[in-house]
Amino acid sequence: MKLVLKITVFVMIITLRTTIYRGIIVLKNTKNGGLIMSKKINVVIWNENFHEQTKPEIAAVYPKGIHGAIAEKLSELGEYNIKTATLDQPCHGLTDEVLDNCDVLIWWGHAKHGDVSDEIAEKVKNRVLDGMGFIALHSAHLCKPFVKLMGTVCRSKWRENDEKERIWVIEPSHPIAEGLPEYIELEQEETYGERFEIPTPDDLVFISWFSGGEVFRSGVCYKRGLGKVFYFRPGHESYPTYYRDDIALIIRNAVEWASPRNFTRPTLGHFEAIEKVKDKFEGMSDADRKHENLGK
Repeated sequence: MKLVLKITVFVMIITLRTTIYRGIIVLKNTKNGGLIMSKKINVVIWNENFHEQTKPEIAAVYPKGIHGAIAEKLSELGEYNIKTATLDQPCHGLTDEVLDNCDVLIWWGHAKHGDVSDEIAEKVKNRVLDGMGFIALHSAHLCKPFVKLMGTVCRSKWRENDEKERIWVIEPSHPIAEGLPEYIELEQEETYGERFEIPTPDDLVFISWFSGGEVFRSGVCYKRGLGKVFYFRPGHESYPTYYRDDIALIIRNAVEWASPRNFTRPTLGHFEAIEKVKDKFEGMSDADRKHENLGK
């Protein structure tokens, strides 16, 4: 009986020696052989929620809001802790507590970019630099946090004319493209066109072609500080794009890719020497050593 119990425990430990995968809570081994519990990915889906509240035709497409549709589809594809936030909430729903506990922030905006608080936008940017993932959807290429992170105007050509969009997978081995065919066709979407005024992407995953003749870099990845940023073009409010399984899969893959992994946070600022060296400031104050008196 004891032998069977020992074998069972050993198999369980070997099976559970893994890192977090697909948002599911698992056990993993530490360097010293111990086990720790990994957590689900905390996802916040932000939406300005303006069109759904003011235009009946948009509310008919997204009765629970775009944020609600994305949340429902994402929850079907994995075990995530999902919160939603909207523009009209206090702090736009992005309090310090929400941001501090957020692993990946998904952002949809269109008509109300200017109504977003500069203070909140700066906090979002700083959280990305500190490791939070950021996914900008459709017109969110012009939202304040994305523009801050890119450092460019982020504008492009556009036209709303119910035209076809064909999304080509340019990097099939990229984690965000996992499980996708060579291309996806959306029968009706808003048209975007180059030039797209963004920095050269670290990874170009998707390029879109539109039936009017335009092309557009529709899936781009960046690293900013300790965080990851993904921009994904489709999703105009007039079309039921976010109910599609293939679009939901891309968003799920992006959440997994952008989620911060376990890493040692780098030390910044004044740092004591690792090796034994002579102290230039021996006998002087700690403030002098750290140059805290400069300019005084």
